[in-house]
Amino acid sequence: MDSYPKQPTSEIDFLEIEEAFSKFIKLKNLDLYIKEKPEKAAIFEKLINIAVCEAYDDGDGCPQAHLFLQRMLYNINRLKLFWYDDLDNYTNEDSSFLFSIRSQVEKESQDWEINHLDIESFKESNIINTLHTRVAEDLNPKPLKDDLYIRNGISETGYRRLLAIASLNGLVEASQLSRVLGGVGNEVQSMLTRIFLEEYGGGKLSRKHSSFFTTMLKEFDMNTRPEAYLDLVPWSTLANINHSFTLSEHKRCFLRYVGGLLFTEVTTPAVFKNFKLAGERLGFSENAVGYWDLHMKEDERHGQWMLDDVAIPLAVQYRDRAWEILLGYEQQRFLNIRAGKDVAESIRQGQDVRDFPLK
Repeated sequence: MDSYPKQPTSEIDFLEIEEAFSKFIKLKNLDLYIKEKPEKAAIFEKLINIAVCEAYDDGDGCPQAHLFLQRMLYNINRLKLFWYDDLDNYTNEDSSFLFSIRSQVEKESQDWEINHLDIESFKESNIINTLHTRVAEDLNPKPLKDDLYIRNGISETGYRRLLAIASLNGLVEASQLSRVLGGVGNEVQSMLTRIFLEEYGGGKLSRKHSSFFTTMLKEFDMNTRPEAYLDLVPWSTLANINHSFTLSEHKRCFLRYVGGLLFTEVTTPAVFKNFKLAGERLGFSENAVGYWDLHMKEDERHGQWMLDDVAIPLAVQYRDRAWEILLGYEQQRFLNIRAGKDVAESIRQGQDVRDFPLK
């Protein structure tokens, strides 16, 4: 990374920088503006480099710097999706400046994230056998402490906060999957398309999975507008979403994307079971837990499809690179566990904490 003088985080107001950046990227013809006033872009580039140093140069890094970088990256990535809003919001979707910023932050983030994993062990594995073993173990995992806290300890306030954070992804569910479906037709593509169509309710809005999430929000008179609760979302959750954007937008990362999606589909029923049980414990209606219940039923099937009809055939076809599927699988596990801890901590901070049973 470029070397800039280390500046104490306490002297940087990342929120103020983010607000300024959000306005900056919406300028009409951003690249022309930067060409005429390069010093304006240079200010952001320097601050971004400082944030990169704060986030990735030392251990776990500065949480404020992580949040700033992931929110900034998310604001750029979301331009790849259409939100049925003002068309002028997409004026700079092909900006070379935004592309360079996204590429830089993605690279630094991915390099830092990959260091949490033992890649060589994946290369030495019997990939097909290992995938079968991992999936069998992850179908019914032992609940982590944070899972039990959500299942047995959160109040209605905590449940609302869970919905608020989850809404960022839940209201636009499977959007990244749509980015990998184009290309040559084959059995793998057909199965991914089948999963996508089920996620999208077969083209019927009332059956689309995100509609079930909207129903949950309405049950609590919460805001159903996408991104309404963006400010509550931890940086690790944003990093998870941005990671999915990175893998789905780069075809060279296709095998890693498949591994990550396999993990998600396999493990979602167990995760959402805790959410559903929390809602039932609190006495909420079927509408208040319907999204979790739907995924518990459908994703078990999707997980099997992903293993048998997507991951294994790809592991056979790309035998020399099949370890990348396992990398994607295990990296998604790491990202999910980290985000889960931060979501649980956010819930704890948003409600009165009390003792609860750990079984």
